[in-house]
Formats: sequence, C-alpha cells, structure tokens
Amino acid sequence: MLGLWAVLTLTGVLYSAWLGYGGRAFAAALTAFAFFFLVMLLLAARGVEDRLASRFGAGTGYLLGAAVFLVYLIYAVGTNTFALTRAAAVAGLVFIPLALAAFAQRKPPGVWQDFAAILFVWLAVKPLPNPWGWSLSHWLWPYPGGRLAYVLTVLLFVNVALACFLLLRRISSVGYSIGWGHHWGFFLLASFIVFGCIVIPLGQAMHFIQFEPQWPQLKSLPLLSLGILFFTAWPEELLFRGLLQNFLSRASNSDVIGWWTASILFGFSHITNMGFPNWRYVVLASIAGFFYGWTWRKTGSIFASALVHAAVDVTWHFLFRTV
Repeated sequence: MLGLWAVLTLTGVLYSAWLGYGGRAFAAALTAFAFFFLVMLLLAARGVEDRLASRFGAGTGYLLGAAVFLVYLIYAVGTNTFALTRAAAVAGLVFIPLALAAFAQRKPPGVWQDFAAILFVWLAVKPLPNPWGWSLSHWLWPYPGGRLAYVLTVLLFVNVALACFLLLRRISSVGYSIGWGHHWGFFLLASFIVFGCIVIPLGQAMHFIQFEPQWPQLKSLPLLSLGILFFTAWPEELLFRGLLQNFLSRASNSDVIGWWTASILFGFSHITNMGFPNWRYVVLASIAGFFYGWTWRKTGSIFASALVHAAVDVTWHFLFRTV
C-alpha cells in the first residue's frame, strides 16, 4: 500500500508540476492530498486496522479525526485561504460524525446513529441542489481554483468514515481491503457483463446514452480509470455497500432486504445528477447498485465491487455519450 501510494502520489505531483503548479500553496494542497490518500490506502492493507486498534483502542478513531482537522488547517494556512467560518465548518464535518459514532460505540451495528452519520457524510459530499449554485466543496477547498475540491472533499470524508466505523466503532465485514479472492474473476466478469446486457439497451431505449466512442481520449484513459476507481467507485462502495448495505442487512436481519434497499437508495442518491430530478439516472443507478451489491455479497470486499463500479463508469465515459 505504501508503494502504491508513493507511485500514485508522485504521478500526481509530476503532472501538477507539468501544469505549472508550485510554491507554498501547492505544497500545502499536496500535503492534504497525500495524507488523506495515504490513510485511505494504508487502512486497506490487511492487518493494519487490527494492529492500530490493538495498540491504541478506540482512541485511534479520535486521533485520526484530529489529524484530519489539523491537515485541513495546514492546507488553509498554506494556501492563504484560512477563515474561521471554514475551520468551524470542517470541525463540525469531522467531529459530529465522530460524536455519533462515539454515542453508539457499545451498541450493535445498524443503530440510528450509524445511519445518521452516513446521511451526514453523504449530504456533505453531495448537497441538495440550491438556486444559488453554491458548493460546499468549492467553498472549503478554493485552491487551486476549485480543481481539487471534489477529490479533497471525498478523501476527507473517506478518512472521517474510516475513523468512525473502522477504528472507533470497529464494524466488521465492511470488506475494506485491497486483495484478491477465490472465484473473484468470475464474479466481477459476470456482474459487469450481465449488467451491460441489461443497461445498455435500456439506457438507449430511455434516451439516456448513445453509442459514441471518445477515441481522442484514449491516451488519458489509464489516468481517468485510476481517478474513477479511487475517487468515485471506492468511496461510494465504502459508503453504500461496506456501510449502508451492511447496516441495513443487520438492522433488518435480512441480507436480501439490505441489498435491495441499499441499491434503491444508491439510485436515488443520483437524482440530482445532470438536472433535478433525473429519474432515468435513478433507475439505471439502482440497477447498477443491485449488481455492485451482489458483487460485494459474493466477495465480501468493497475492492471487488469498486472494480465493477469503475469498469462501468469507464465504459460509459469512453464508449457512450449521455444524451
């Protein structure tokens, strides 16, 4: 994981330097990105979570939350964008979910505090549409010109979710690890192929997508694929499969109810995409959530479901145009 983190971070640094970024502000933004990304990958190494918990106990979650807030302050001061309102907002975004997790620390998974923390995180990452066009992520991360706003917001909340549920609550069966298991190849291919056979003709019939390969983007496809995997598919699979589907299954005592409910909620979470309300997106995303959830159930890993998720998104962006 350290090697993967180093390679991917160095790639980002070289690309940013090629674009002309540098100086103290760039160093501060890079520090925030590198720290959040490191935590996201390092806790995906098998055994790291258990070793941290055995040494520091539940305090590991609090330490990570405090570190996340401190890193944001480094970013804000280093980029000359510090404001008390921004700092207070980030403090709330970090410590309110931690407080909810702390109140539920000795309770079984699937209590109301768990769902409240998930909802809080999701609304912060993807707020409801507003007439002013205001974006929390762009307000919190103004440098460099809002270009890193989405990525840094996602990484921040992945860190918060890890602090709350993996380190503080010690939720089991999340599947937060990067690895490979028995028959995974079959499950991933089956999920991807069957989903494509259903959704491609359905999406065309609904006038949602149109076959139109983007050949000029072929050179950027590898970097685009990595970006989609780590900054879209992986965080969404953690939230909707590793946590939400997990909690719903336990609360209802039914894997099927948890699976189907999480899939429908995943679909509705996309209702604001490309215009509100986008019912076509809701339908197709719900079907996608069904297959991602099936993959997670079969493999017990969000890495497996994230691979299918990323493959779907990459195929969509490269081979199809949204109508």
